Amino acid sequence: MPNKLEQLRAMSTVVADTGDMESMRVFRPTDATTNPSLILKASEMPGYARLVEEAIAWGRRQGAAVGDVTDRVAVNFGTEITKIVPGRVSTEVDADLSFDTEGTVAKAKKLIALYAERGVGRERILIKVASTWEGLQAVRRLQAEGIDCNMTLIFSLAQAVAAAEAKAFLVSPFVGRILDWHVKAGGGPYDADSDPGVKSVHAIYAYYKAYGIKTVVMGASFRNTGEIEALAGCDRLTISPQFLEALSKEEGELARRLDPEHLGLAPPRVAFDEKRFRWILNEDQMATEKLSEGIRIFNRDLQALRAMVEQRLAVAA
Repeated sequence: MPNKLEQLRAMSTVVADTGDMESMRVFRPTDATTNPSLILKASEMPGYARLVEEAIAWGRRQGAAVGDVTDRVAVNFGTEITKIVPGRVSTEVDADLSFDTEGTVAKAKKLIALYAERGVGRERILIKVASTWEGLQAVRRLQAEGIDCNMTLIFSLAQAVAAAEAKAFLVSPFVGRILDWHVKAGGGPYDADSDPGVKSVHAIYAYYKAYGIKTVVMGASFRNTGEIEALAGCDRLTISPQFLEALSKEEGELARRLDPEHLGLAPPRVAFDEKRFRWILNEDQMATEKLSEGIRIFNRDLQALRAMVEQRLAVAA
């Protein structure tokens, strides 16, 4: 019998949640996702020094701003990843643009242009945008212009529904961070079936399939392989190298848990204008807190990446 990773591939598109390309070569994911935290971690690995060095040298020649060099680092990583995975690579818009619709649209178009300069077409890229109201409006515009987007930091059905209304290509519900909040709040103990993050993805999946919504559901941010197994059959699952390795070593049958032919009861259909979206999100304490925290974490690591670039530029000068 194939190992559980191979069985999972038969039900869900496996996506690597890392900037480490060596692990991608080992586990052969279809797609890959990156974010400022993952790029910061990968940029500190000696094996990827050349990708940072190229951006620093370019910045010195051009007299470029730190932000431009940081964008080039991210695109350098993304371009290399497209040579390894056959599918899509997600690259994130700066976290400090999470409440800036115009800034998000401009940065997304800039990233797409930078990829195009390297011969990477937009059909290979997903632009990651935080699932704020402002991010939703940016994605609505970007999708209308043929730039596919990954709406990240999804913690509620409301965010997922609004993302679908914006015609987002893909949503990333953060399973493990939802679990973290409930455990910290005194909930549990949880098993894979009662895990609130897993249940959140089940609800989003059922909603999308019941109402014929084409937006892709991609579970993300896992804390254990049990969560991944409980979502077998989800459209896509983005998985860190440690769990890809663990699944590759696990034997036994992996049952399909999400199936469009067997949805059960789907949540009632709803629609959102800005007031309703903000109110429903505000009433969900977990989603509100985790969205805010997620933006802060990504911004912290973005600022650390910028500080590293600024320091290296100063040395290069």
